[in-house]
Amino acid sequence: MHSADDDYFREASRWDENREAMLIRAARRAWAVAALGSAIAGLSTVAVVALAPLKRVDAFVVRVDGSSGVADVIPNYVGTADLPESVLRHMASEYVTVRERYVAALAETDYEQVGAYHPSAMNQKWAALWARANPYSPLNLYSDGTQVSARIRSVSLLRHDHRNPDVLQVRLTRGIRRGDGAEERTEQLVVTMTTVFSPPSSDAKIRSLNPLGFKVLEYTTEAELPDAPALGVQGQGRSGGAP
Repeated sequence: MHSADDDYFREASRWDENREAMLIRAARRAWAVAALGSAIAGLSTVAVVALAPLKRVDAFVVRVDGSSGVADVIPNYVGTADLPESVLRHMASEYVTVRERYVAALAETDYEQVGAYHPSAMNQKWAALWARANPYSPLNLYSDGTQVSARIRSVSLLRHDHRNPDVLQVRLTRGIRRGDGAEERTEQLVVTMTTVFSPPSSDAKIRSLNPLGFKVLEYTTEAELPDAPALGVQGQGRSGGAP
C-alpha cells in the first residue's frame, strides 16, 4: 500500500512538473512572438519616417476636349530643363509690358501678375510702390482716368550663358493719355533687368500666373534720350528693384 502511494505521488509530481514546463514554454513562445511583433512595428515606423521626406503633392492640369471628350494630362515644367532663348525674350517682353502699363480695369490683375514674377525682396518694393500712402503710386498718379500703354520695340540679351542669371535690355515706347482726352504723349525707355528661371512655386495661384518659374531679380528703367523731358513719370522703375 505504501508503494502504491509513492507511485501515485511521483506521477502527480511529474504531471505537475510537465504542466509547469508547458506553461513556461508557452510563455517563452508568447514573449518571442511579442518581441517579433514589436520589432516589425519598430521597423515599420522607421520606414515611414524615412519615406516621409519623399512624400509630396504634385499639381497637374487635365485638359478635356469640349467636343470629343478626349482627356489628356498637360505636363508641368519643373524648372530643370533649359528653355529656348525665344521663351526668355517672350517672358521679358510680357513682364515689362504688364509692369509699365496702367489701365484702371486691369490694375489689380497686372499687379498680381507682376508680383508672381518676383522673389520676396522685389515684391516688398513692388508693394511699397503701389501703396496708397505713396504719392507716386500709380493708383494716385492716374486716379483721373489716365491710361498708360507700353509697346516693346526690342529685346537684347546682354548675358545669357546658362551659368549666371540672364541680363536683358528692353527698349519700349510708353504712351500716356490723360483722362481729360488730351493727345497721347510718348517717351522712349530702356529697361535693364536681371532674370533667372527657377522651379515654379508650389502655391497653386502663383503657379497658374507663372508656370515657368520666371523670376526678375533686378529691374531699372531710364530714358533712352537723357535730355528728353519726363512725361507723367509714374515712378515705375527709376532705380533698383522699384518698378
